[in-house]
Amino acid sequence: MGVITYDHEITSSIPPSKMFKAFVVDADNLVPKVLPQAIKNVEILEGNGGVGTVKLVTFGEGSQYKSVKHRVDGIDEANYTYNYSIIEGDVLEAGDLEKISYDVKIESAADGGSVCKTKSTYHTKGLKEIAEEKIKEGKERAHAMFKAIEGYLHANPHAYN
Repeated sequence: MGVITYDHEITSSIPPSKMFKAFVVDADNLVPKVLPQAIKNVEILEGNGGVGTVKLVTFGEGSQYKSVKHRVDGIDEANYTYNYSIIEGDVLEAGDLEKISYDVKIESAADGGSVCKTKSTYHTKGLKEIAEEKIKEGKERAHAMFKAIEGYLHANPHAYN
């Protein structure tokens, strides 16, 4: 198995506690509202939302993919960290990937906002390479989701206080 890792940072004017609540804790409800073309719904298949929970994420009509299973590997609300893996779905079914793991940390920024730092780890079958274009597409989708949530929080300043 090969491992390919990429880091990505996104800044926001929203404080970390509020962004974490919206982007992580309530993402299953909020993302389908703010980006229905990207994610149609999220259904818990196993667990209660904590570590070990398995979710079925069904993508919207604007996506090239149908669905993925996502497993919660870690969540620390006090330190604003979240770890999860895509363990099944058509994102992986091209045959090159066993899973994709994500480590998310939302930190305070000097201006009172936040910085979302994400480490994406692609676990390939054998020594397969992942096209740079696929990585770029994933980063762009994550960036769009983060900014859509930020926009929602600006439009709804009392949400997630």
